[in-house]
Amino acid sequence: MLVGNYTCLRAVESTDLELLRDWRNLPEFRLNFREHRELSLENQKKWFERLTISPNDYMFVILDKGTQEPIGACGLLYTNWIIRSSDFSFYIGKDKLYIDEKYAKDAAEILIRFGFKDLNLNKIWMELYEYDSKKLEFFQNEFRFKVDGKLRSNAFAQGKYWDSYIISLLNSEFKD
Repeated sequence: MLVGNYTCLRAVESTDLELLRDWRNLPEFRLNFREHRELSLENQKKWFERLTISPNDYMFVILDKGTQEPIGACGLLYTNWIIRSSDFSFYIGKDKLYIDEKYAKDAAEILIRFGFKDLNLNKIWMELYEYDSKKLEFFQNEFRFKVDGKLRSNAFAQGKYWDSYIISLLNSEFKD
């Protein structure tokens, strides 16, 4: 278990799948995910089966440190061991917070530290849609993620096309 000030991260268990599915299916969350379709429990089970055997994916449930209640999910995915990079996945599902200043900041810092210090990654990156300003601003302001590039008209939501941004943080830029 990875421990911070307010949160802990533990590996996803099969007993978490219904809760993760329910959070992922929230329409306001799903809009921000590359996999935007409604997920079934069967989808979650197949995802979990792939996750448990993958040497390139690290998925965690975010727990409230005091109560041990699950409050979100995060992970480092699609790890490329040659260039030492991972795709960062992150949200706070409890109370539909998505991103907040207390839990999100603490859990994100734990996961970033794990990626750079334990996995020896060089780069942690994510793709975010331009309308996901809450997450864009959070990671740029709190952790100094930088924009690597913009993919024009790379998402379709709410009846129109949107750009997506690739943002990243390098190990050398992380202030532990």
